[in-house]
Amino acid sequence: MSNLDKVKQLRKSTGAGFKDCNAALDDAKGDIDKAIEILRVKGVSKASKKMSRVAKEGVIALSGDVTKSSIIEVNCETDFVAKNEDFINFVKELSELNNKYNSDQNILINSKMKNKKTVDENLISLIAKIGEKITIGRTKSINHNGSKNFSYLHTVVKDNLAKLAVITSLETQEKNDKIDLFGKQISMHIAASNPIALNPDSIDENILKKEQELVTEELKNSGKPDEIVKKISLGKINKFKEENSLLTQNWVMDPKKKVKDILADLNVKDLKIKEYFRIKIGE
Repeated sequence: MSNLDKVKQLRKSTGAGFKDCNAALDDAKGDIDKAIEILRVKGVSKASKKMSRVAKEGVIALSGDVTKSSIIEVNCETDFVAKNEDFINFVKELSELNNKYNSDQNILINSKMKNKKTVDENLISLIAKIGEKITIGRTKSINHNGSKNFSYLHTVVKDNLAKLAVITSLETQEKNDKIDLFGKQISMHIAASNPIALNPDSIDENILKKEQELVTEELKNSGKPDEIVKKISLGKINKFKEENSLLTQNWVMDPKKKVKDILADLNVKDLKIKEYFRIKIGE
């Protein structure tokens, strides 16, 4: 086999560039297996150097069904790479594994992909081949007995990959078209309105503390009496809770009503929003 044929075979096997393959074959004295190992080690080195860079682009992948649904975020440095075929194929396969392993990243990173290599090994190879930092970001699986999952993708890149994704789990014993329609609509609402909690009482205390600090800073030089400042502060915090809690938000398709009103109007016994998850790339 000529050296050129060996380079072609090595490129096909590893996805590395012509110069890297040629150099690896020289170092390995023409032994393809040794050249593959050299490229693998170099790939790890290249990947390590790239990991200090910022990766805020990428895609969100949705997988699963109405019983169990999963989301995984995979980041890269540029939107160009987010549309790269190798990157997309990697994320698609990764998303299925993520759903299989219930978004457990410790298991996921060591699981085997179709080429018999681990996710971590394939990730390193992809970084070396593409030349950008690529990381696995946030993951989430939703699976509740007696619930049905609905989803929504916004700014779709390809198939089940998008820039923003939502999963909403509705708990109900009934099955009908109006529940299915509501499931789709509430997922779209969540995508647009970005609630931080299901209801006002479940908002994280740290978030409320931060908001209170901002309100206090805003009002401290107002010159108003303390009692008035306290009332204004309380009103602002209550408004913040209302606007950022899913059930008390204005319904995007009819702003005169709250989400909780739409839920009540459906008149479905025991229907409730069990859980939801929204994720936007780089956010």
